[in-house]
Amino acid sequence: MTGEFILRLFIAALLGGLIGLEREYRAKEAGFRTHFLVAMGSALFMLLSQYGFEGILSSGQSVRLDPSRIAAQVVSGIGFIGAGTIIFHKHIVRGLTTAAGLWVTSAIGMATGAGLFALSIMGTILVLLCLEAMHVIMGRVGNRNVFLKVSATSPKDVQDLLNRFKEWDVVIDSFKQEESTEESERRYIVSVDLNMKRRQYENHLYDMLQTDDSIQVLELV
Repeated sequence: MTGEFILRLFIAALLGGLIGLEREYRAKEAGFRTHFLVAMGSALFMLLSQYGFEGILSSGQSVRLDPSRIAAQVVSGIGFIGAGTIIFHKHIVRGLTTAAGLWVTSAIGMATGAGLFALSIMGTILVLLCLEAMHVIMGRVGNRNVFLKVSATSPKDVQDLLNRFKEWDVVIDSFKQEESTEESERRYIVSVDLNMKRRQYENHLYDMLQTDDSIQVLELV
């Protein structure tokens, strides 16, 4: 049985690592090592839950154990790791997909630990298909949230920038303007949350900001 248990751990780590490689390639918050460890740890907890107390059960004592209790705690515990990958930055929530990926990676590891190899392999394939297919589709269509922080020399430059956003039908979710007097030069620091089409973001935003000498980009997320 020990050889089979080691095989289950190996397969769980391999499947989790495949999902982690995709996340690592996309430069997400949790990458290969995190998904590798989550899948292997979940499989190990499942094996412990199912077989770790056989010695007590076979001792003849009147002991009743629920083999699903440890596995159930894994489902709750993985939420702490997932929550650590979710970032709320400048009115934009990031990391939800990575958190969900860790959650399903844990489920894949538990399924592998239970010996459900076909189910865990199919789950991994579906996760990778979802992540890659949606990345291709959403890269061509849909909107994205953008946080932009710029420095301008005058209020007129700020107004011109906002007018260009309106011409592109870019939605301004929030707007904040502050004055800065660094190096004896008055500049206007503008922070805006934008909702724009992905094609606009890729094809126009960078070019516009680079060609406008009156606007200095401080942050773009």
